[in-house]
Amino acid sequence: MILENMKIKGFDYILFKIILHLNVIIIFLRGLKMNRLSKEEALEILQKMPLYELGEKAYNKKLQLHPEKITTFVVDRNINYTNICCIDCDFCAFCRKEKDDDSYILKYEEIGQKIEELQAIGGTQILFQGGVHPKLKIEWYEDLLSYIKTNYPAITVHGFSAVEIAYIARVSKISIEEVLKRLQTKGLFSIPGAGAEVLSDRVRDIIAPHKCDTATWLKVHESAHSIGMKSTATMMFGTVESDEEIIEHFDHLRNLQDKTNGFRAFILWSFQSENTPLIQKHPEIIKQSSNRYLRLLALARLYLDNFKNLQSSWVTQGSLIGQLALKFGANDLGSTMMEENVVAAAGAKYRMNQEQMIELIKDIGEIPAKRDTAYNILERF
Repeated sequence: MILENMKIKGFDYILFKIILHLNVIIIFLRGLKMNRLSKEEALEILQKMPLYELGEKAYNKKLQLHPEKITTFVVDRNINYTNICCIDCDFCAFCRKEKDDDSYILKYEEIGQKIEELQAIGGTQILFQGGVHPKLKIEWYEDLLSYIKTNYPAITVHGFSAVEIAYIARVSKISIEEVLKRLQTKGLFSIPGAGAEVLSDRVRDIIAPHKCDTATWLKVHESAHSIGMKSTATMMFGTVESDEEIIEHFDHLRNLQDKTNGFRAFILWSFQSENTPLIQKHPEIIKQSSNRYLRLLALARLYLDNFKNLQSSWVTQGSLIGQLALKFGANDLGSTMMEENVVAAAGAKYRMNQEQMIELIKDIGEIPAKRDTAYNILERF
C-alpha cells in the first residue's frame, strides 16, 4: 500500500526496491554484530561455563553454519623445504643452523618426488613451509613455485607462513605486497596461518623474540586478502599466555575477518613441549589437557562468528579427541598429513589415513567428504 500511494514507477521503483533490500541486509548484519560475544563475555564463558554446556553451544553454532552435517578433510602432504632457520623460537625443536650436520634445503627434484607420492594416493594440496632461511631470496621461491606449476599443475600450493613472507621481503629488500604478488603469479594459491602462536607481543617476546610482531602477522594476511589470496588463521596455546591474551588473539582475527573475509578456516593446537628450549627455560609450563583444548575450541566457534570452518587438531590431540572436537564446534578434520616434521620433532607422533578419518566421522553420525584447499567438496563417502 505504501509503495502504491507513493506511485513509484519504472527505474525509480527498481532502485527503491534495491535500497530497501540493502537496508534489510544492513540491519540483519548489525543485528549479528550486536548479538556477538564481547571480550568480557568470552572471558566469563572461558573461565566459568561448564564444559558440557559450552560444547553444546558450540555444536549448535556449528549446525547453524553446517546443517547438512558434512565433515570435511583434505589429502595433502606437509613439505618442509628447509630446516635451516634464523628465528630461534624457544618452542621449536625442528630448526637447525646452516652448519649443523643435519641441516638441509630440499632440491627441486626431491620435492617433485614427494609430490608424486602424494598424487599417487589422491592428494591435491601441499602445505609448504620451512624454517626462515637467512639467505633465500624471492627469486629462489619464484623458481620453486614455477617448477611445481610446470611439472605438477594439478597440485595446489598452500604455503609460506606470514613469518616467512615478512622475512623474504626483508632479505629481498622489497615490500610484503610485492612478495605476495610475485609468488601468486608463480603459482602460490593461499598462505597458512602458521607463525601466529598467540597474537600478543608480550607472549611473542618471551617465546619467539626474533619472530615478526602481531602487527606484521596481521599485515601479511591483510595484504594477501587484498590481492584475492585467501589464508587460514591459527593459534598455538599452552605457553605463557593469559586467558585475556587468548581472547585478544580471537579478537584480532575476528576484526580482520570483518574487514576482509579472507580467512578460510581457523586451526587451534596446543604447545608440544618435548625437546624444546622453552620448557627448560620455563619449567612452570604444564602440558595442556584435552579439557582445555576442547574448551578453547568451543569458545573459538562462538567468538569467531565470521569463520565458517574450524579444523580439529588431531595431530596434537590424537584421533579420539580429534573426533570429539567435532562435537565442540569443529567441522573439518584437517589433513591426512602424509608427512609432518615440525610437530613430530616436538614429540607429537599421531598419524591417521583417509580410511580412519572416514570411520571417525561416520561414527558420530556425520557425512565424511574429501575437499580441496578452497573447501570445495571433491567426494562424499
